[in-house]
Amino acid sequence: MAEPGMFPRFSEDLLEQAVADSPVILIHGPRQCGKTTLAMVWGAPRDYAYLSFDDEVVLDAARTDPGGFVRDLPERCILDEVQRVPELFRSLKLAVDRDRRPGRFVLTGSSNVLLLPSLSDSLAGRMQIVALHPLSQGELGRRRPRFLHALFAGELTGDPAHHGSVEPLRGELTERVVAGGYPAALARSVPRRRMGWYRDYAETLVQRDVRDLMQVHSLDTVQGLLVAIAGQTSHMLNLQQLSAPFRVTRPTIDAYLGLLQRVFLVHELPAWHSNRMNRLLKSPKLHLVDTGLAAALLGVDVVSLDEDRELRGQLVETFVVQELLRQGSWEDGEFQFFHFRDREKREIDLVIERGRKLAAVEVKSGATVRSDDFRVMRRLQDAMGDRFVAGVVLYDGERALSFGEGLLALPLRRLWEVC
Repeated sequence: MAEPGMFPRFSEDLLEQAVADSPVILIHGPRQCGKTTLAMVWGAPRDYAYLSFDDEVVLDAARTDPGGFVRDLPERCILDEVQRVPELFRSLKLAVDRDRRPGRFVLTGSSNVLLLPSLSDSLAGRMQIVALHPLSQGELGRRRPRFLHALFAGELTGDPAHHGSVEPLRGELTERVVAGGYPAALARSVPRRRMGWYRDYAETLVQRDVRDLMQVHSLDTVQGLLVAIAGQTSHMLNLQQLSAPFRVTRPTIDAYLGLLQRVFLVHELPAWHSNRMNRLLKSPKLHLVDTGLAAALLGVDVVSLDEDRELRGQLVETFVVQELLRQGSWEDGEFQFFHFRDREKREIDLVIERGRKLAAVEVKSGATVRSDDFRVMRRLQDAMGDRFVAGVVLYDGERALSFGEGLLALPLRRLWEVC
């Protein structure tokens, strides 16, 4: 799957499937997460030409004459950073309507092009989207985990003979959280240099990509907002609290938050709801896209994060949420991810739906788990009946333990070691 020295990208299977039946494939995700590398490594032996809109000459040509630019493209082509030329989409649509052969164009985008206000055509029915995230723990370990499959298939049990015991992660968990998943950052073995890369990355992204998307009166405010979100990762969205340090209105902060989502720096985890349960809150939770980026923005290293137990708990929750989002992006079958919270502040970190079935995941950064940690899951289990397939508390312990039918505690490292 991957060249020597490179990490495998499990989304490559989806790319392979998409080019077999879709004229246009869009690989989208944050800058520097590996989109270009995936497209080029995959496309080179298949004779795909490569053009990047980070090249100002190519960009100017496409903007000046989109129709002529597309007509002159090679038979199969990779177009990198296509969000910089939204006017190109109409010409791509016309070209595809004249020739529907699959796999003609592979696009990459570092912002969600479907949300661009200037997008001329969405290529609906003609384009397959492949999401790419920073590296998952499974990709870093070169083993494709089956945690989500096992969760919904009922293969996770509290039987020690089935799972066995493992070494707790302890300090290794903090190291993984602080390292994050961006390939270029992980290539820096010195933590100080890795932190510097993340900070430069965030500043460059705000100064360039955010400015490309919208005229922003104060880019410093956007940068400050990103740092504030890093400090509140895994918290409920509270626009009033987010806007308090800045001399701008709440609608402006809301607009800036939307920009950060469009460039894949911030993820809103929506609230789960059901007519079988009442008094549920509808506000989303905010998660930064990567815990290495969050730690760098907050200026915390492994030692200082271990000393700040509250922040460590927040970042571990985001770490698990992002790991499951990454796993869900390459799995067969559509997974939907939510959080659960009611007006009495009873909450579950993740509710995952697959079709009519759902499962719950709670995250504990420590080594202790108790029956009371399943209290809200039991309420959800009772309300949803046979739709509820499993509830798991991930904790930094040694063994899997049963806490009732369909409820178990599982060592956190099993998240990427169930293969």
